[in-house]
Parts: sequence; structure tokens; C-alpha cells
Amino acid sequence: MDNMEYLINFLILTVSILVLWWGAVWVVESASSIAYRLGMPELIIGLTVVALGTSAPEFAVTITAALRGHADISVGNVVGSNVFNMGFILGGLALIRPLNASRSLIYRDGVIMIISGVMLLWVFFDLELSRFEGIILFSSLIIYLTYLFIKKEPLEEEVPHSDFHWYEIPRLLTGLGLIIGGGHFLVEAATFLARGFGVTEWAIGVTVVAAGTSAPEFATSLVAVSKGKHGISAGNLIGSNLFNLFGVLGLAGIIKTLTIDSKAYFDVVLLLVLIIIAVLFLRTGWRVSRWEGFALILIGFISWLINIF
Repeated sequence: MDNMEYLINFLILTVSILVLWWGAVWVVESASSIAYRLGMPELIIGLTVVALGTSAPEFAVTITAALRGHADISVGNVVGSNVFNMGFILGGLALIRPLNASRSLIYRDGVIMIISGVMLLWVFFDLELSRFEGIILFSSLIIYLTYLFIKKEPLEEEVPHSDFHWYEIPRLLTGLGLIIGGGHFLVEAATFLARGFGVTEWAIGVTVVAAGTSAPEFATSLVAVSKGKHGISAGNLIGSNLFNLFGVLGLAGIIKTLTIDSKAYFDVVLLLVLIIIAVLFLRTGWRVSRWEGFALILIGFISWLINIF
């Protein structure tokens, strides 16, 4: 009976990840079509609709875990997702095709991402993210988006859009429902498996759950590279990381004070190290080469092994 419970929860975990990915795709496509129909500028669509859509799984899982008192899964999901983005996705893309970087990407977005990592070390120095600190993180995202809007610099990401149809609104609502439902069951199944296998909730959150919530970025990256497009690039991953650290984690902290284990603080330090290395790789030759991509993947893989074993 116990083995059957493990199998059922593993299936729930797998299906939840697929549901999260499916829901995120629907939200991005439908919301983009609606935004274009309303005449919203491409910059605003990319920074709000697309960013929210691709970060929706992280948002759903992080908030759900926070409300249910699973702070380690909540914070671990955000930290792990950013490690996954910078390590496995950015590194994997570089292995397939070296990624070019612009000056603004390095000296504006890259520097801000490093600052976000330092801020994360600061807020979790006492192993707790208070509501006030959550407000600071979330306000940082608002300031960053406001700055980009004022500068009106073009996005590097191709914003997905299509002709508007009447069913876009119900599809948007359905996509949001899938994301919320998928996030709920993903947290429940991950918590059960963590306790059953004697693995900490932080380890589950920073590895399995993080990889699952990064499925939309990962899948879209592979499709974009296979088609020879630059819709997913280092700049988009940096933007996603900033949205996760400032927006998702900030809002979670505002809703409920989050406390993590002292051992989990190492992963926060590791994330900052990985961010600095990724930015340095982007600066050398203004691109991430294949060997640098391999190094990023190796760092991400080592972080997983440390948490699992």
C-alpha cells in the first residue's frame, strides 16, 4: 500500500508539472493576443504578460507552499529555478549555439541581477524573510520595470502573439486555473515524497519542484534554438530571474513570513556565485561560449548532487 502511495504521488507530481507547463503556454499566448488587441506596447507586453506567464508556475508553487507553511519548498523553488535557469538552461543553450550579449545586458541587467543575489543573502542572513523585506524585494521589481519603461529600450525576446479570437479570454482563465491547480497538487505530492524518502523539503524544492516550474522556459528555449530563433536568450533568462527573486519571492514574503533552515543558506550563496560567474562569462567576448556553457551546467549539476546527497 505504501509503495502504491509513492507511485500515485509520483504520477501526481509528473502530471502537475505537465499541467503547469500547459497552463503557462495558454496564459502567455492568450494574454499576448488580448494585449495586442488592446493596443498595449510591445515592451509592456513582454515585461508584464510574458514575464508573468513564464513565471506563473513559480508564483503558484511558491505562494501555495508559503500559505501551507512549507517555507523550504517555497523559497527553495525560487532559488532552485534561478539556478536551473542560469545553469542548465543558459548552459544548455550555449552548448547548442554560443549566445551573444549586449553592453546593456551586462552593465544594466547583469549588474542588477548580481545586486538581487546580494539582497537575497541579506534578507536571509537571519534565515527569515519578513513582510518588510518582502516589500523591499517587490518594490525593487516595480522600480526596475518603471526604469525599463522610461528608457523604452527594445526587448531581445520575441513576444509571442497571434490574431485575437473570442476564445482567448476563456483560454486565459483556463490557463490560470491549470497553473493554480497544478501548483497545489505539485506542492502536496512533493511534500509527501520528501517525507517518504527522508529527503528535506528544501532539497525537493530546489531540485525537482524547481525543474518542474522551469519547464515553460526550458521547453520554449529548446524550441527556439531548434528553429534558429533568438527569442530565448541570456537577457530573457536574466529578466526571468529578476522577476522570480524580486516579484515572486517578494510577494510570498509579503503574504507570510518565511523561515528557512541554516543549511539552505548555502544554496543562496551558491546562487549568487553562479550569477556572478554567468555574468562574467557573458562579458568575456560578449557571449557565452560552449565550454562556458558546459561549466554552467556542471555547476548546476553539482548543486543538485549536494542537495540530494
